Amino acid sequence: QAQLVESGGGLVQPGGSLRLSCAASGSIFRINAMGWYRQAPGKQRELVATIISGGSTNYADSVKGRFTISRDNAKNTVYLQMNSLKPEDTAVYYCNADLRPGWNTYDRIYWGQGTQVTVSS
Repeated sequence: QAQLVESGGGLVQPGGSLRLSCAASGSIFRINAMGWYRQAPGKQRELVATIISGGSTNYADSVKGRFTISRDNAKNTVYLQMNSLKPEDTAVYYCNADLRPGWNTYDRIYWGQGTQVTVSS
């Protein structure tokens, strides 16, 4: 089995920056894509950004120009650089990976435990 562990959340003032990290470990044969989702209180979980193995990225309109997703394939780690943070970015951020645990298994979706990001003055 694979595991995803996030880090980097916290409290930041509006206009500030945070960098989230998510490391995948355990049984990993191939990672197809990694990404970040978020869930604010009383709202559904939503896509923030994704990056596929070839490096192509996709962003929610609400974060375009402010957030940057990147990936270190050698470390099986994905990052989310968040700049110009707004109070509406406050949420629990979840790491997501579409990966194949073993050469003879199927692709599966894995989730991290989530990390809280709070943007407030």
